[in-house]
Amino acid sequence: MNEAKVGEGMTMVLDRSVESALARLLQIGGRGGDPHETARRLSDVYPTLRALSQASVSDLCQIEGMTKKKAEQLLAAFAIGLRYVEEPKVETPTIRSPQDAYELLRDELRLLNQEHFICLYLNTKNQLIARKTLFVGGLNSSIVHPRDVFREALKLSAACFIAVHNHPSGDATPSREDIEVSERLVEAGHIVGIACLDHVIIGEDHYVSMKQRGYMNG
Repeated sequence: MNEAKVGEGMTMVLDRSVESALARLLQIGGRGGDPHETARRLSDVYPTLRALSQASVSDLCQIEGMTKKKAEQLLAAFAIGLRYVEEPKVETPTIRSPQDAYELLRDELRLLNQEHFICLYLNTKNQLIARKTLFVGGLNSSIVHPRDVFREALKLSAACFIAVHNHPSGDATPSREDIEVSERLVEAGHIVGIACLDHVIIGEDHYVSMKQRGYMNG
């Protein structure tokens, strides 16, 4: 039997598993007949999901046990399912290198007039779970605290992360503070068990990887 789909190709016969799902929906709709009996009657009249989805509220209300509220609720569920199927898939970025991080954020960061410290939190496949802007303003090792960075990582169940920040001057040369922040993130990562893969500094038209510069090999 083909898998039930909403929209084109939605021709699955209403078997017991689908009837059971319909009954659970019908339980929420207030008064009416026994939801399981009502679901069975629906499947007798509308043998496929496509046929059921194309019924009107007045059509459904002809079924014993159906109320207007239940009918509207059922058709709303179909409408949501159709939107889900038609919704375009959003591709999850994979960040495997400092170049990937740079390309993801350069247009946003390179022309800002304040420093923004962003963490790209990744799963075990290096796919982006979330990006969080944690600090804005002049960055130094007292402001960028590992506690805040790793609190977000733990909240997101991240496997690792890449830290990124911009230099408004356009020159991505690391400062002493940048080196200190990188070292502290590496040290904290060893303790927490969530690796800081790199700290990327973005200039106007270039970037510097603190990992590649040898500042994160501790």
